[in-house]
Amino acid sequence: MVNKSNKDRDQDEVEITNDDLEITEPDIEEIELNQGTFKNELRDKLKACEAEKKEILEETQRAKADFLNAKRRLEEEKKRDRERATIRHIESLIPLCDSFELAMNNKEVWEKADATWRKGIEGIRNQLNNILAVNQVTAVNPIGEVFDPYQHEALSTVAVDKESENEKVMHVIQQGYQIQKNDGTTELIRPARVTTGNYEKN
Repeated sequence: MVNKSNKDRDQDEVEITNDDLEITEPDIEEIELNQGTFKNELRDKLKACEAEKKEILEETQRAKADFLNAKRRLEEEKKRDRERATIRHIESLIPLCDSFELAMNNKEVWEKADATWRKGIEGIRNQLNNILAVNQVTAVNPIGEVFDPYQHEALSTVAVDKESENEKVMHVIQQGYQIQKNDGTTELIRPARVTTGNYEKN
């Protein structure tokens, strides 16, 4: 209740009584309901953030995997390019190997050549062999082995008396060459050209 004094009409005095104050206590159920709603909103936002985080993580992992795969493919392609370049280089040297083999094959003629000249030629041949060795290239001389069409090239056959020599390499006309690759496998650069045995029963 508000009482106004009659003494002073120019100034109002206000008195607040207990009847004018109405204190309302918050409803506990309403508070709990509001808290529950707030928790649910936070939970939903947390779930959305976790789902977004998971999606971003998966995209990042896919991008990383794609990058690593592309990097590995590029490195493998570079390695194959180096191997192909090495093989092309060796293929250009093989005719020199054939020439040395042909020149030095006849021991009688070779021994008659001037010793100094012969020593120089042998030195050059050793240098060539060192280049082949550094590049893991070895000569293929399959004499006595069973003929393998994947490894040898048969140019002719000769009659043999023993059945055990049938289809075996009897003579190597031209050596083959193979290279050992970094992964441990070997690749044939050139097949050996050979003569094979042919046994016929009488």
